[in-house]
Amino acid sequence: MNKVILLKKRPVGRPALSDFEFTSDAIPDPMTGNVLLKTLYVSVDPYLRGRMNDSKSYVQSFEIGKPIQSGIIAQVIDSRHPEFRKEDFVSGNLEWKEYQVTDGKGLMKVDSKVSPLSSYLGILGMTGLTAYLGLTETGVPKAGETLVVSGAAGAVGSVVGQVGKIMGCKVVGITGTDEKAELLKSKFKFDHSINYKTTDNLKEAIRNACPDGVDIYFDNVGGEISDAVLSNINKYARLPVCGAISQYNDIKTPLGPRLQPILLTKSATMRGFIVSDFSAKFPAATKQLAAWLKEGKLTYAETIVYGFDNLPQAFIDLFDGKNAGKMIVKT
Repeated sequence: MNKVILLKKRPVGRPALSDFEFTSDAIPDPMTGNVLLKTLYVSVDPYLRGRMNDSKSYVQSFEIGKPIQSGIIAQVIDSRHPEFRKEDFVSGNLEWKEYQVTDGKGLMKVDSKVSPLSSYLGILGMTGLTAYLGLTETGVPKAGETLVVSGAAGAVGSVVGQVGKIMGCKVVGITGTDEKAELLKSKFKFDHSINYKTTDNLKEAIRNACPDGVDIYFDNVGGEISDAVLSNINKYARLPVCGAISQYNDIKTPLGPRLQPILLTKSATMRGFIVSDFSAKFPAATKQLAAWLKEGKLTYAETIVYGFDNLPQAFIDLFDGKNAGKMIVKT
């Protein structure tokens, strides 16, 4: 039988295991023009939380009683499609099923000889593209500037910091444990790191780490961390807004500082972005990331959870910061 994970009900606040339902069906047979895929690696990402709400957004909400979807690396088990052969590895936005049939649309072949398969969900996938294009297109870094990254030890943040260093920036990362703070400096070569959970005065800690002020703030978390960074921005600062994980489970809209006076007096630009905004630049960006990875200028971290049945818990664990780098489930 073929295991499937459905959205049972829409979460209220923090997601719970009871919001998911396990079911099973028969392993399907592919018809002409289709391929049968076996799921190997599944990406769990914070943005999936937004898709669990019944609200209008940049991507369609998940339907109750239907499978969750996310980035997946799969192997072709049987093919009736001219472009795919048995044993090919592919990536795509697929359903949380152990086996599934698709018509091949949206699938991209990946090569395990070039890079580990899981990396195509991270540094060479949407994660890397989000970091690279979000920073370069929206943050527009210049050598000598100071870049601050929140959620810095996560999948996107850890790449943003490294790209900033390659481009000549001073990079400061904000994270939630001493272990992650050390990882930012030792593995990802950030200049400074701050554990916001053990810092009494975050505004002051950022000011001390950024004596020349903050030129670019790559925001992955929102909330009070971002409030503290905003109090330290320079004139003409750029503020790419990639995510707001600290607020995804809020039931009520939180009240924070009024941003208009800060943006006005600093002539600053705050811009939200979705990586698909830059889809025309995906090929060039992927080529650049792959080159830096091969040259040793980029590295990455993964938190691998084993077992298809552990997918919902791995997703929930994102909101406790239990991942270093990309959170991936190996089925």
